[in-house]
Amino acid sequence: MVAGPKISTGKRFVLALTTALTVTSGAAAADADANSVAALSSMSIEELANIKIVSVSRKAEPLSGAPAAIYVITNEDIRRSGKTSIPEMLRLAPNLVVAGVDSSTFAISARGFNSTTANKLLVQIDGRSIYTPLYSGVFWDAQDVMPDDLDRIEVISGPAGTLWGGNAVNGVINILTRSSRDTQGLVANVGGGNFERSAGARYGGKINDDATYRVYAKGFDRLDTVKASGVSAKDAWENAQGGFRLDWNPNTDTVMITGDVYSGSIQQPVGADKTISGGNVLARWVHPLPDGSSIGARVYYDRVSRDYPGTFGEARNTYDAFLQYQFPLGTRQEIVAGAEYRTSADHITNSPTIMFLPADRTLDLGNAFVQDSITLTKRLKLTVGVRLEHNTYTGWENMPSARLGWKINDKTLLWSAISRAVRTPSRIDRDFYSPGVLAGGPDFQSEELTAYELGYRAQPTQRLSFSISAFYNVYNDLRSFEPATAGKPFPVVFVNNIEGHTYGGEMWGNYEVNDWWRLSAGFNMLQEELKFKPGTSQLGGIQTAGNDPSHKITVRSSMNLSHDVELDVGLRMMGALPNPRVPGYAAVDGRVGWNVSDHVTLALTADGLLNRRHPEFGAAGTRSDLGRTFYVSLKWKS
Repeated sequence: MVAGPKISTGKRFVLALTTALTVTSGAAAADADANSVAALSSMSIEELANIKIVSVSRKAEPLSGAPAAIYVITNEDIRRSGKTSIPEMLRLAPNLVVAGVDSSTFAISARGFNSTTANKLLVQIDGRSIYTPLYSGVFWDAQDVMPDDLDRIEVISGPAGTLWGGNAVNGVINILTRSSRDTQGLVANVGGGNFERSAGARYGGKINDDATYRVYAKGFDRLDTVKASGVSAKDAWENAQGGFRLDWNPNTDTVMITGDVYSGSIQQPVGADKTISGGNVLARWVHPLPDGSSIGARVYYDRVSRDYPGTFGEARNTYDAFLQYQFPLGTRQEIVAGAEYRTSADHITNSPTIMFLPADRTLDLGNAFVQDSITLTKRLKLTVGVRLEHNTYTGWENMPSARLGWKINDKTLLWSAISRAVRTPSRIDRDFYSPGVLAGGPDFQSEELTAYELGYRAQPTQRLSFSISAFYNVYNDLRSFEPATAGKPFPVVFVNNIEGHTYGGEMWGNYEVNDWWRLSAGFNMLQEELKFKPGTSQLGGIQTAGNDPSHKITVRSSMNLSHDVELDVGLRMMGALPNPRVPGYAAVDGRVGWNVSDHVTLALTADGLLNRRHPEFGAAGTRSDLGRTFYVSLKWKS
């Protein structure tokens, strides 16, 4: 990495204030309640296999019985990795491909079609969708959390449109934070290294026996990355964020209210910095009923603002309301049904070269779903469901699914699934306009997927667990380009002229060598066979659909050494990307942590130890080479 970033006086003040909080708030800290993460860190392989998850069926169920390819990144995994950002935390999931492009840009996907604007992965934080209708993807530079406040990240590879809706095509990432009951007292941290500097503080308190809260503030800045030539990319990134969470349990009900505000900037090689800002507030209520059923509701508001001087700007307001009813039907069936309405209104600041027409648009989304889990026998369960969803561009879409799970014994599950999912058009697909170059397609339709999956999950011994899944995906109406006028190469418009199939497999497992040493490993492979529909121009080639490695291998070792020292080492090996060509690489990441006392932890994290610099994604000349980084952190908790 090279010269440091350009940081505003205001941002320096936020970082200084956050650091000051770590020093001055200790005297006011209350005694911490029992910490759920501390319990998690001592879980055995068997206990980890039965962590309660919600992403597969929208209700709590043990991981061992969930009929889907799902991997859970626990808070302990995150803490021991030393990762500080959500994209880097997602590298811990063996069923995701995560590639860094520069200081703030990432390409993240599951089961193919990766790009910096990947659009087939639905991502949520505590139930709030963070994908943007601008291009159906995620602006990863605007997503941040306090790592200590994360409970877990549930990663589904494979479609989940029935429960989660459009854009849950190749996977779902469900990021869940911890209850404020489990984050009492003060936690403060400060860290720095050759690439990143950060500080943060969180304080949790109790209002009464039924209500608790927490508040936090954090900030960071990252230095420039460099090009292959060694020249600075001038892409330094800084961000400041704060927020709160309130948990209230009146009688048997559960109420949660959470909110965040953030502001950041990203340097550009030419011109003024990019700026990002926003805020959100979410409320959730769950009421259990005497017969074992429950009713729940969730509402949220999200405001985002993004300004790229000289290119474009976006301001968007999103309102969302959701209602769910879960109830038993007889002794063999359990129904989950729900409905949702979302409206998203934006204003685009157009430039002479990049426009969205119209500049102002309101997109409405309404849906209803029902899913029935049917116990056929003591060990055989069939889950069927369907979602009907209406969007502004294409009207009604349907997303049915069927999953069959056979619990061979208490520690072995064989499952299969068939499902349909769609990616509905985004603003860029329909409304984009670059004069004489590219335009959105007025007739652009939803991209479609029919997926077939087979999986096996087992825990053959108390110290070993593993999961294996295979998939065959059939795609239709994928996005491509066609000349607007026959015989002329430009301008071009977006159309739906790519089809084909992909297939592959994923596997991962954990092995507890002994009480102080745990190993984990993962492998996935992907084959893509896509083609243009007959009679098309094949403009741009199949590579416009994405750029994916054929395989990925991960290995991780976690050790608790003597004298309260932790040693974690991870190896990730990525296959080469075909077009644009990016060589395959191997990287070793590590962390050494020393629990100095019950209140203080000192850690050294190092990433990319095998290579001084290497590229991970993008075209030569525009991408950065990511360098070897070191980061020292100090955490204090009451």
